Amino acid sequence: MKNFTTISTVVLLIITLSTTVFAGDNSTKKYEASQNTISSLIEGLKSDNAGLKTSCAYLLGELNVTEGVIPLMRLLKNDECEQVRICAALALYKIGTPISIFAVKQAIRFDESKRVNKLAAKFYYDYLRSNQRADVKGKEKRYAVID
Repeated sequence: MKNFTTISTVVLLIITLSTTVFAGDNSTKKYEASQNTISSLIEGLKSDNAGLKTSCAYLLGELNVTEGVIPLMRLLKNDECEQVRICAALALYKIGTPISIFAVKQAIRFDESKRVNKLAAKFYYDYLRSNQRADVKGKEKRYAVID
């Protein structure tokens, strides 16, 4: 009986460890949203509920929905709640189109909240830093030809 308990414990331990070791990593999986989901998220930005607006803005950024840039810019500029404006700036940063990055840059200068200014500046400078690294990797040496 003692051998059976020992063997079953070892087998159970091996099964547990093997499932942990061979488990797939789904953290880099990209999700695609349907058009209905996208329109619902954009409609959620118009809500009076700050939590709903924050969640919708965050998801638009995570899903990289370019159709949400204009409503997010409107939210960043006009919303009364600073948490909503911060989440809109984060979403615009994650989307990463030139116009969305420009809106984040403008929030640094024109938003009345120092907290929004500070976080928008962090998003903007992180964008600049990541693009600078991409530019350095993509550059080739070019030489002028003199005849």
